[in-house]
Amino acid sequence: MRRAGPEALSLALMDARNRTLQALSLFDGLDLVKPPSEFDPPAWLAGQAGRFQEQWLLRFMQRGRGESADADSARLASIDPMLDWWLDPHAGARAQRWAGVGPGGEAIRAYLVETLEATLELLDKAELSDAGLYFYRLGLWHEDRIAEQLMVLAQAIGHGRGMEEAGLPLPARTFCDVISHPAQRVSVGSARGGFVPDTEKWAYDVAVPAFDIDAQPVSWAQYAEFVDDGGYDDPRWWTEDGWAWVQAQGRRAPRYVELFAGGVLLHRMGRLMRVPSSQTAVHLSWYEADAWCNWAGRRLPTEAEWTAALAGRGGRSMAWGDVWEWLAGTARAYPGFVPGPARLDVFSADVPWRVQRGASVATPARQRHPASRRYVRADDDTGFCGFRSCAL
Repeated sequence: MRRAGPEALSLALMDARNRTLQALSLFDGLDLVKPPSEFDPPAWLAGQAGRFQEQWLLRFMQRGRGESADADSARLASIDPMLDWWLDPHAGARAQRWAGVGPGGEAIRAYLVETLEATLELLDKAELSDAGLYFYRLGLWHEDRIAEQLMVLAQAIGHGRGMEEAGLPLPARTFCDVISHPAQRVSVGSARGGFVPDTEKWAYDVAVPAFDIDAQPVSWAQYAEFVDDGGYDDPRWWTEDGWAWVQAQGRRAPRYVELFAGGVLLHRMGRLMRVPSSQTAVHLSWYEADAWCNWAGRRLPTEAEWTAALAGRGGRSMAWGDVWEWLAGTARAYPGFVPGPARLDVFSADVPWRVQRGASVATPARQRHPASRRYVRADDDTGFCGFRSCAL
């Protein structure tokens, strides 16, 4: 899809909008405007898909210039000024959103239909070049992320009717041992050409010493050993920030887990259910991933190691795609990075951001790219995220 032309993009954009509407339907019966706990309201999240298309396609006169467009150039009038204000992530509307003030679900659904129809009309006349199709490809990538965020929200509030049909839960996997990789050079990131998300700009070569890496992410059975050994009660395994997080949260097990015994008893989409211990451990923070590795005498992989392992340069490739995977080190841009006009992944250096690579079971197949990368707070355990480890 990163090099898709208008016909394929049109079909993908329609499918993405259907996924967004399907994800929004998971919250039927709830107040779509009132935000649950630390999350934004479902209607606001879903509405971002339409607002992005309106901001960067329908109203943006420089849409055909792609990444060279001036983000601050004048825009046409909004379809709905009040809705535009409410959906603005930077405006004072956020206080109103958290107060439960805003449009209803039907207004958001109508807005999503209207913006998609207008986007498809523009796409039909778009220039057939990377620049001419840039914002359409970016809009598709952005909307697929929103649909995944809505699934994360459905899991968090325990209201995920229909989630089984959406591709969850995770599959059980037969345990595989580690894969050995020789010393090598590997290209990390994405080369120019087609659509490239900001977090992947730009490809660069790096030398990787020989390493051993898990063939698949850590399972619940493996993580349960850490919990049973008192891992959440022993500060030796945690960073200073991680231990403070454990104490502040009062954690004695991962988010949503009720019990480790004869499998894993956990809360999934509003139901208390038992899942096989061979399933990939999920909804883990970077702090938990790092602590498990310290306890097990292992470590998280670097980005270069993860990239090399995915390419199978040791003769075998690793299993991936169950969960977004935490990596070692802090989040930082690749050498030579210049943000695109939409600046979707700009973060503050005073927050403990880390890197995740891969994809999850909630990620559409069209977005499962080997270079996929995102920045996530170290304490965020709400997403469909896990980890694998390397030998010291």
